[in-house]
Amino acid sequence: MRTAAGRQRRASWLVLGCYLLAAVAVTARLWADPAGHAQAANLPDEDQFTWFMRYAAAAVSHGRLPALVTTAMNAPQGINLMGNTSVLLPGVLLTPVTLLAGPQVSLTVLLTLGFAGSAASMFWVLRRWDASLSAAALGGAVYGFSPALLNSGIGHYQLQFAVLPPLIIDVALRILTGRARPVRAGAVLGLLAAAQVFIGEELLAQTAVAAALLAVTLAASRPHAVRGHIRPAAAGLSTAAAVTLAICGYALWVQFVGPASLHGSPWHAGAFHSYLAVLVTPPGDLLFHTAGSAGYAAAYPGLLPEYLGYLGWPLLVVLLAAAVCCWPDLRARASAVTFAALELFTLGSAPIPLGGLHYPGVLLPWYWLRHLPVLGAILPDRFAILADGAAAALLAFGLDRARAALPQSASLARRAIPAAITVLAVLLLVPLPMPTAPAAPVPAGWQAAVARLRLPSDAPVLVVPVFPQVLRWQADTGEPASLIDGRCFARDKAGLARPCVPRRTPTARYLNALWGGDPGVPAVPAAKVRAQLASWRTAAVVAVTPAGSPLARFLAGLLGPPATRAGQVIGWRLR
Repeated sequence: MRTAAGRQRRASWLVLGCYLLAAVAVTARLWADPAGHAQAANLPDEDQFTWFMRYAAAAVSHGRLPALVTTAMNAPQGINLMGNTSVLLPGVLLTPVTLLAGPQVSLTVLLTLGFAGSAASMFWVLRRWDASLSAAALGGAVYGFSPALLNSGIGHYQLQFAVLPPLIIDVALRILTGRARPVRAGAVLGLLAAAQVFIGEELLAQTAVAAALLAVTLAASRPHAVRGHIRPAAAGLSTAAAVTLAICGYALWVQFVGPASLHGSPWHAGAFHSYLAVLVTPPGDLLFHTAGSAGYAAAYPGLLPEYLGYLGWPLLVVLLAAAVCCWPDLRARASAVTFAALELFTLGSAPIPLGGLHYPGVLLPWYWLRHLPVLGAILPDRFAILADGAAAALLAFGLDRARAALPQSASLARRAIPAAITVLAVLLLVPLPMPTAPAAPVPAGWQAAVARLRLPSDAPVLVVPVFPQVLRWQADTGEPASLIDGRCFARDKAGLARPCVPRRTPTARYLNALWGGDPGVPAVPAAKVRAQLASWRTAAVVAVTPAGSPLARFLAGLLGPPATRAGQVIGWRLR
């Protein structure tokens, strides 16, 4: 027995090692230059996340936790970190990496751990629910390296680091089914949920929906067992809620009630829905694709970061067969129902074009949930992440049942058929290494020019060009301490969440046009530019442009001679 258990442990460690190697292979081009390259398809979001990583690390380096409201971005209004995708917990934990090697390296570490860790957590949960080692290993790989997580990794780190959802669902189901001590398991569930709040609340809400679907399926399948589990389940879930609120209560108050609090979604959530064709049309970042399928994915309304639903015909057929053949197995049944429901959720509430007809959105389940608090802010296409988790579980349980159905006298070749069919279906999900592009380098003279302005830490600075890459320069150097504009969500006059405003103003567009030599942008009178700078309480203007350029001449005429020059950077200090 000890020898068998030892072999199982060694095999499990081998599986985890394979996940890590696969994650390194997928991110290999980033690791070739981890500080200088980012994912190619979504550089503005990459720049934003480098800022979040530096912000958290700077706070920890000063012996404190990150403030939840700051004017370091989007000054003078500032931003509410809880209302943005600020990945505070990973930022705090990766502080040593950020301080030693830079925020882009921390993001590459986070991305790699997101793939390997998500696969490992699903593997561990499937083993806990009695899947065989090989079936659990395959299920973990399907979840951790799914197209949903692969494309979420293009700048959406709060979604791609999906390590905790399988663990949260596992503990919740153990409480609901009486397989764990309710209070103790509730405390664990509360800790996991609190951790997920500081990674990504949207993924936590989706996880709660998936757990609810599983619980309803289990209750409907075993109604006679429900009454006996009500009281312990209530105790466990109450403990979880208490622990979560004890840890996150203040942060959630800041998010919804405190300074710079946000309400609603900055996006029109209904526009972010998947299509039936996405399920069977592989994007170009998978090993097996065609030029036509890659073109379809590239033209997708949400682009690749939102192209999350692909699974492929072969895998869908295998999943259907597993659902039918394994229906008596409660684990497989719950996984199948949850998978189907979550895939329907990804379609949102828009009419579905199918066979020349358009089925009304009222027939879709998300139509009836889209106006609920919290859930209404979820982008429905992102339910594909949890749907892939349910698919991974169904695949693992189905593979075990198919092998168990074979007679003991079956030949080795025959016994290998279920695994071979499953592996062949999964092969269509094999990803290519993620493409990369050089990150925007810090302009020559940046730190020297900003330092010579001798600004207080709360002095708002306008940097031209007014582009998201400025966030990366600030993240790489810590200068300036307070930046007008940014890539973030902030409240409008009604308190609703909206994208940050400065770069959308006529002044910012005109300054960017002068910087880029775009004659098509209407000129803005100097008086209006001065009024806009005053409304932003601008303490300094920093321009990355050669002396004598149209931008430099305009700013000199507007603000007078520059206070500092260094390399490519010119600076003016305003009274």
